[in-house]
Amino acid sequence: MKKEYDFSKGERGKFYHPKAELHLPIYLDKDVIEILQKLAKKRKVEISSIVNEWIKKDISIVETVISK
Repeated sequence: MKKEYDFSKGERGKFYHPKAELHLPIYLDKDVIEILQKLAKKRKVEISSIVNEWIKKDISIVETVISK
């Protein structure tokens, strides 16, 4: 690594996109991946669809418990 870098010719915001969507990388345990792969294949859907469905259900449960 250099001691100093020259940013005098740099362009501020060159790669900034205000409407860009952030996709979070989520790392799952191997056994969870295997279960999801089997279920996704059986249901003929993407793993992300199943994970999103489960997370939304969990959020709903948590919101129900918190609102009491």
